[in-house]
Amino acid sequence: MTTTIMAKEAAQAPHLIAQQLANNEDICEKLGSQLRENRPQFVYIIGRGSSDHAGVFAKYLIEVELGIPVCSAAPSVGSIFKRQLALKNALVICISQSGRSPDILAQARAAQESGAICVALVNDETSPLAELADAVVPIGAGQEKAVAATKSYLATLSAIVQLVSCWVQADGLKQGLLALPKYLQQAIDDKPQLTYEFVSPLRNCMVLGRGFGYAISREIALKLKEVCSIHAESFSSAEFLHGPAALVAKQLSIIDIDLQDESTSAHREQIAEMKKRNATLLQLYSCSSDVHPRLAPLLIMQRFYLDVEKISVQMGLNPDAPEGLNKVTQTV
Repeated sequence: MTTTIMAKEAAQAPHLIAQQLANNEDICEKLGSQLRENRPQFVYIIGRGSSDHAGVFAKYLIEVELGIPVCSAAPSVGSIFKRQLALKNALVICISQSGRSPDILAQARAAQESGAICVALVNDETSPLAELADAVVPIGAGQEKAVAATKSYLATLSAIVQLVSCWVQADGLKQGLLALPKYLQQAIDDKPQLTYEFVSPLRNCMVLGRGFGYAISREIALKLKEVCSIHAESFSSAEFLHGPAALVAKQLSIIDIDLQDESTSAHREQIAEMKKRNATLLQLYSCSSDVHPRLAPLLIMQRFYLDVEKISVQMGLNPDAPEGLNKVTQTV
């Protein structure tokens, strides 16, 4: 059996993240010190696709750990509508694999002109975005050939965690990061969670999580669309009760992202309600109860990437090059 590029790249994540954390330690410590000194009033995150999904994870992490409000950019405001936002006293985090998308670059330039601190999380350190930014946190995922992002998304999340842990000086989170590559490898070696039997009959699917679980639900839904050609949508399990839950009567299938953190009780109550309504449920969970709770989403994603790749192949699809998609998307 031939191993796809997607599977090979996903399995590289533990090694790459171990290297990344070591290489970026001084960078993140220095940047964390600068941020404590400058005390940004809010954070503005710029990204598209999987990078935007990583930004949702960053929003939860920064707001929970630092208490600083975070919002997501609408790049078209600058590139299409030609409006420059007032971003003085803001930290602007630009997340991009290529660092070359015109609308992302336009937003970064406008942010600097407005007086913001601009930090780039970028995989290509020679890119225009890296040259433009005030500071660069390298993602360090190396070249990613498969169209569907895997190792680059995981490495983006680990870079975000390292930056925030140095900013807030969270020793527990820093110690958790040191063990992360080991736990990611455990997730690779663990049994599958997403199954062909669940996925192959699907035409529509909901992915539900709460908090950090919701953050990764967006990426899970995207990958189901990209590599399995399944219409999947992500929701906060709390938001799902505000209307969309009526769809359960149509024999709806739900992927439940179960995390062991402050959100567990509330999320499980909502999933129990979906079960009462006879939804078809499949649970994704962390393979280890010892990992730091802020890092558990990365373990879920690590296992999911391998599972969804295998299912895509079983369905007769090509997860390395989904029809109609390109690795680098140029948007204006």
